[in-house]
Amino acid sequence: MRDRILSGMRPTGPLHLGHLTGALKNWVQLQEKYDCFFMIADWHALMSEYKDSMRIKEYCLDNLIDWLASGLDPEKSTLFRQSDVPEHCELNLILSIITPLGWLERCPTYKEQISQLKEKELTTHGFLGYPVLQAADIIIYKAKYVPVGEDQLPHLELCREMVRRFHFLFKKEIFPEPQALLTETPKLLGLDGRKMSKSYNNFIALSDSPDEIRKKVAAMFTDPQRIKITDPGHPDTCNVYAYYKLFAPQLYEEVYEQCKNAEIGCVQDKQRLAECIVEFLKPFQEKRKKFAQDRNYLDKVLKEGAEKARAVASSTLEEVKKAIGI
Repeated sequence: MRDRILSGMRPTGPLHLGHLTGALKNWVQLQEKYDCFFMIADWHALMSEYKDSMRIKEYCLDNLIDWLASGLDPEKSTLFRQSDVPEHCELNLILSIITPLGWLERCPTYKEQISQLKEKELTTHGFLGYPVLQAADIIIYKAKYVPVGEDQLPHLELCREMVRRFHFLFKKEIFPEPQALLTETPKLLGLDGRKMSKSYNNFIALSDSPDEIRKKVAAMFTDPQRIKITDPGHPDTCNVYAYYKLFAPQLYEEVYEQCKNAEIGCVQDKQRLAECIVEFLKPFQEKRKKFAQDRNYLDKVLKEGAEKARAVASSTLEEVKKAIGI
């Protein structure tokens, strides 16, 4: 039997280039080697978007369309919506009962989110307990590996602490301690040079039209040291060239030299990049359009994915309830 993986995305908006070149490209490769459970994490989305929750359902379908267009195959992976598997919430409650409050308050990503997203009211019981639900998501499928970036390692260690505490308290070993599956993903900053994030609105969505892409690329932050077109550029530190590396590697060396030698201006450079991104996304968007037009198929994928996920999750929860005497 293949080792199992659990991973997911929060449907808080449209997916962007960073999702495609980072997580989705990796997931497509992982499904060939592992028993993959990929979750549209709508409960997690609600934790930060509870004041504007009416679009979460729409984003769930939108995200699924992008997953399918990127190459995720329901015949190879279990694709499901978190809220369709109520066992997640039940295990979350059980874990929250035994998880010390101090563990959650010390979580570095919790502090980071509170400071970065000051426009949202995140000082809630649910948001503080985000890592508990995340742990429940993972261990209810007895996942051996979780593909994560280094910033998520503290969450995964916290998950292992909860597993060890459960085993210690109830004298029954049910869950494997999930391990990180660190994969190298290309670093792609947002259009403004900050971390690419839906919260910052500094991204190119996978569903953006060619005109929207051109408009966004035209507004990209470029080399602040290059004041005049005759000034030599610094492509090694300019965000535009990170995009060339990913979306037009065949042109990278050429535009690198042109920028460095002041043979091309930033405006012209970004116009060229925009067309490269439009062409890069063209086959993806053709597939995307096909899936978007077949609502019955999307509903079928989610229904069958939920059935497969619940079969595993309900079996694990039975073991948990027996262990704790409920």
